[in-house]
Amino acid sequence: MTIRKLRIFALSVAVLLVALPLGSAADETLPTDAPPEAVSLIQKISLRIKEQVATVDKQKGFDCQGEPICGIQQIPAFYADRQYMPAWIEEGTLRAIGQDLIQAIEQAGQDGLQPQDYHLDAIHAMQKELAAEASLPTGHKADQWARMDLLLTDAFLLLSSHLSGGRVNPETMHKDWLISGNRVDLLAALNDALKAGNLAQTFDRLRPVHKGYAGLRLALNRLNAVEQRGGWSSVPTGPTIRPGERSDRVPALRQRLEMGGDLEVVDPAPLPELMDPVLVEALKKFQMRHGLAPDGAVGRRTLEELNVPVQDRIRQIELNLERWRWLPAEPGERYIAVNIADFSLIVVERQEVVLTMRVVVGRPARRTPVFSSPMTYMVISPYWTVPPTIATEDMLPKVIEDPGYFDSQSIKVYYGWDEGNAAVDPRQINWRLYSKGNFPFRLVQEPGAENALGHLKFMFPNRFSVYLHDTPNRKLFGKVQRDFSSGCIRVENALALAQYLLKDNPNWTPEKLQAAIKKNQQQIVAIDPAVPVHLLYLTAWLDRNGEAQFRKDIYERDAQLDRELRKHRTTYAFE
Repeated sequence: MTIRKLRIFALSVAVLLVALPLGSAADETLPTDAPPEAVSLIQKISLRIKEQVATVDKQKGFDCQGEPICGIQQIPAFYADRQYMPAWIEEGTLRAIGQDLIQAIEQAGQDGLQPQDYHLDAIHAMQKELAAEASLPTGHKADQWARMDLLLTDAFLLLSSHLSGGRVNPETMHKDWLISGNRVDLLAALNDALKAGNLAQTFDRLRPVHKGYAGLRLALNRLNAVEQRGGWSSVPTGPTIRPGERSDRVPALRQRLEMGGDLEVVDPAPLPELMDPVLVEALKKFQMRHGLAPDGAVGRRTLEELNVPVQDRIRQIELNLERWRWLPAEPGERYIAVNIADFSLIVVERQEVVLTMRVVVGRPARRTPVFSSPMTYMVISPYWTVPPTIATEDMLPKVIEDPGYFDSQSIKVYYGWDEGNAAVDPRQINWRLYSKGNFPFRLVQEPGAENALGHLKFMFPNRFSVYLHDTPNRKLFGKVQRDFSSGCIRVENALALAQYLLKDNPNWTPEKLQAAIKKNQQQIVAIDPAVPVHLLYLTAWLDRNGEAQFRKDIYERDAQLDRELRKHRTTYAFE
């Protein structure tokens, strides 16, 4: 080799060493026998990524291919750690895991998410452009590949954040919603996925582990299939159709129940216009799945639910998938869950439901909040200190009309909230002088059969002063829609709940608990270990029999969540 050739070779080696970043990132990305043109393209992509990341303003953010990049905190650190080598590109093409990521984005709808929120349109456009520009200079392709790599990284981080914590923070929408999602180390998840090369496993770990979430995904898949077949037909309006009656609207009812999976298809129907027993049972099944009284008649409420379009039911499932993503990852080995929208309570132990009962929740004007808190104690034969809202809005008008009202309810009146104050005679007070703005009295109801809290109160301290309790008013449990309280939750079988909570405490056998209740003397009993309580608001879920359940949005929270989700959000959950 001549001296001139040696100099040219040495200069080429020096240039290559300067272009290559120090460390092992290049070694991991490029094969040792990579041709010079491949090395050149990868290095140019790396330089372009570095240039892009260097321009990041963490206050203002930056755009890539016209798309706002959300990971302005995570992306610079991610690429700096790998010395700006691309994550999803190799030798001028997408790695297999990059193709898997695009497919996962395309399938985000299976989780009730919108693929377009994860740069899908821009990614597809760049794929077409790169395919069409295969013959262009490497510098131009390097620009495109660098932008593609940045978009894919941001899409992974954004999708991971939404799967693990939801798209919106419920606490920004509802002052009475304190359950928040789970914070995940997104960069660790990204690096683990790239190292393992298995994106499906990564996303499975990020999704909520609750059976309820998996069930709703299944229900969503079923209804998407119904929509693809054209949806279900509506039932014409008209007077109530009762069991055994005939109507020209019955064939439409049959078709609707068949398409919804409540009625087995029989072709032809024996008497198409007759509300025969088989059709009535199918209608009752539909009514129970939608929180209606199962009377087997097509009345106003049933007709309304029958005629909800399949697209609306799909959206209802998507909204509740979002709510599942807000919940704690670990509900507890045993826990109590109240679904406010279903007016129901379950006790779960080792993933098995061991106790169920109906409950009464807050009316829309006094909504039961949503939060999680450990139940630490219960109260036998509790006193009831009347909340100011109930005292002024509910009781004050009654005592103005009937001066003996407080005596009839075993309610004592105290001036001021100092526990040492003596009771005053309510008959000596001119109640007309007081209102919500100047009510100085503390009202306390004595323990006993007429106490509004019944014989038992279950406490899980929280800022809303909400708890579970017994009630002397048993009639309301017979109603289908049970939103009548002032925020606290009345339970149908308080004794059974108390016995369950104390079942491992040898000092509190069922007989001792009954004896203590009969004394009508307040007594506090610790619950050790504490039992987590989760107050939820779910208007759609899949039950243990695999049937999709839908409930009325009593607090209009679905509508509000729908509006928030329809906004084009490009932020990580809870940032």
